[in-house]
Amino acid sequence: MTTKDNWQARLIMRLWQVLSRRTPRTLWRLASRFEPVYSLIGVRERRVTRMNLRQAFPEASDEARRAQIHDSLRHSIATMMELGFAWQGEPKAVTRSIIEVHGRDLLDNARAEGRGVIVLAPHFGNWEILNFWLSSHFPFTAMYEPPKMSALDPVIRHGRERMGAQLVPTTSRGVAALLKALKRSEAIGILPDQVPNWGSGEFADFFGYPAYTATLLPRLVSRTDARVVTGVARRREDRQGFDIHFLEADERVYAQEDDALSARGVNASVEAAVALDPMQYQWEYKRYRRTPGQRENAPGWRARRFYKQGRSGRKL
Repeated sequence: MTTKDNWQARLIMRLWQVLSRRTPRTLWRLASRFEPVYSLIGVRERRVTRMNLRQAFPEASDEARRAQIHDSLRHSIATMMELGFAWQGEPKAVTRSIIEVHGRDLLDNARAEGRGVIVLAPHFGNWEILNFWLSSHFPFTAMYEPPKMSALDPVIRHGRERMGAQLVPTTSRGVAALLKALKRSEAIGILPDQVPNWGSGEFADFFGYPAYTATLLPRLVSRTDARVVTGVARRREDRQGFDIHFLEADERVYAQEDDALSARGVNASVEAAVALDPMQYQWEYKRYRRTPGQRENAPGWRARRFYKQGRSGRKL
């Protein structure tokens, strides 16, 4: 790491420490105050958010779209500010912030039957709060890739592991650890909406547009009798805390012999979670950054890129 990176990491860690003592309601207010500034300086995030929202909700008016963009960015800022609370806040305070848990029986019933549970945890609401709750109540394993700022690694790792979660690398060794956990009838978490490396996914529609989607899930399902659910931590409307939601996954996720069909089921499961409160999804992520034909360098793939310059055109 460079000296600049070290100073940035120290500043981030100090900020997390300060924010860890704030309540979710206070953090939401801070996010709301900072959002107008972020909307001005975050040109890339604003543009990608606009393009993704236009794809997902094409019927929205220009005025409604502007409101969606501001609301989406506000939620994303809140998520970043809540990291200190989720990772370093007093466990009793974090537990109190989780007001209701919906669908817990999906996990309890599966484990009572001797089955493991695969939790699809999309970038919705605050997924670190979901990790806190899961690792507080079940033996829980999840993949982990160290951050680019290596100085942040101990803080993030400790924050995610402090309630008992086991973190494993994003390698074949990590996949083997996930399989072992499922065979012990434990819970594991995977990210269903992160763009995988070439060769590790299939294109499947996500809000009506092809998104390169990881195919790890059918590999895990085919070798275990695991149940698949979608899990999210949604901010409550009063912003006083969070509700945990577990939803039945789309049945297509169990298509063991058809990776493309399973990937469509994964994306449909994420869409169902997004429907709980669409603006709590992380729309500034470039979910469509890979393009059909790109890997093969097929003629015309560049013209089909979703995020090519000028596609959106309009200002916020």
